[in-house]
Amino acid sequence: QVQLVESGGGLVQPGGSLRLSCAASGFTFSSYAMRWYRQAPGKERELVASISRTGGSTTYADSVKGRFTISRDNANNTVYLQMNSLKPEDTAVYFCCRPTGNYWGQGTQVTVSS
Repeated sequence: QVQLVESGGGLVQPGGSLRLSCAASGFTFSSYAMRWYRQAPGKERELVASISRTGGSTTYADSVKGRFTISRDNANNTVYLQMNSLKPEDTAVYFCCRPTGNYWGQGTQVTVSS
C-alpha cells in the first residue's frame, strides 16, 4: 500500500533553515508528481510546492518563492523540502502528498519562533 512518511520538522529560530524529507513506498515513485502542503492552526491547508516526476519542473506558492526548494531523489524514493530564511508565519504542519489518488503523509510540525 502507498505510504508517505515525513520527517525533519522541529523548532527553529526566525531566519533559520530546515530540510523536510518524505519517504515514499508502495508505488513506483518516479511515475508520480509530488507535492508539499502545510496547514497552520485555524487556517486552510495550503499548497507550498510541487515537483514533476523527473524533478525537471517545480512550482511554488508566492509566500515561499525564493526561500524554499523542492527536490526529489527517485533512486531513494524520497522528496525533500529545503526551507531557508524561515519566518514565524511558516509555522505549520507540513504534509507530503501524492496528488494522484490523494495520498497523504501524517505530517511533520515546523515551528519558527525565537
